[in-house]
Amino acid sequence: MPTPPLWPARLHHLQINTSQLAEMAAFYHRAFGYRVDELGETQVYLAGGQRRLLLGVGRTQSVHLAAWTVESPEQLKALRKQVRAQNLPLLAAPTPLLQEGAFAVEDPDGRLLCFGLPQAEPPCTDAMPGRLQHLVVTTLDTPRVAAFYQEALGFQLSDRVLDGGALATVFLRSDPEHHSFAAFRAAEVRLDHHSLEVPDWNAVRDWADHCAKLDIPISWGPGRHGPGNNLFFMVYDPDRNWIELSAELERMPLGMPARDWPHTERTLNLWGRGVLRS
Repeated sequence: MPTPPLWPARLHHLQINTSQLAEMAAFYHRAFGYRVDELGETQVYLAGGQRRLLLGVGRTQSVHLAAWTVESPEQLKALRKQVRAQNLPLLAAPTPLLQEGAFAVEDPDGRLLCFGLPQAEPPCTDAMPGRLQHLVVTTLDTPRVAAFYQEALGFQLSDRVLDGGALATVFLRSDPEHHSFAAFRAAEVRLDHHSLEVPDWNAVRDWADHCAKLDIPISWGPGRHGPGNNLFFMVYDPDRNWIELSAELERMPLGMPARDWPHTERTLNLWGRGVLRS
């Protein structure tokens, strides 16, 4: 199959909105070692070596923007051309972490999706390994969201979770990793979780020990997902957004066929309890 202009692109950062900016910034600094840089009264930049987040003042449990980086100006130009051909409005990318020339589009649920080249930044190290890897949201209309990401942007379908004939969950990839974006059917539009990919199972153990020392309880896991086949556990931030620590996420080359899964707890966790969003 021809290579879509999006391929490969990697999730670079998010902006999560909150009504308690100081408390959220303090939690992410304590739990994940981010350096905290204030960007004004309503925005904070959480800087790490392999993980970056923006926090902004806004509706709790919402994602204001998600930003993917591409590999060259030529790839960005081709992606912009493809998006323009879909008759989508091209918007300015409202993030300081991408170079001039970045652009944004609005997805069906109102999130801004930004694409560009990363800004050069001073070196920053992470005390514990964990690369920002994927974003998962909930939506009222999973088929519409799935179609937009695939047809307008060129994300590749990795797995579907079907409830009878209805699409309950969709997993989409922008490079060989199983998903950089997923959407669950639910009764509201909100952030479900973002994930840090760690090197191996031992690193999952080390992160669990780290959370225990900080008295941060595990809210789900450890377990193994069906779609993606990754090892995981999850913790809550102060807004009760999940953060996932994940290892060994499946790799799927361009053109590998998607699979279908039943809408059951075992699909979400091969080892035990699953959390169904609907």
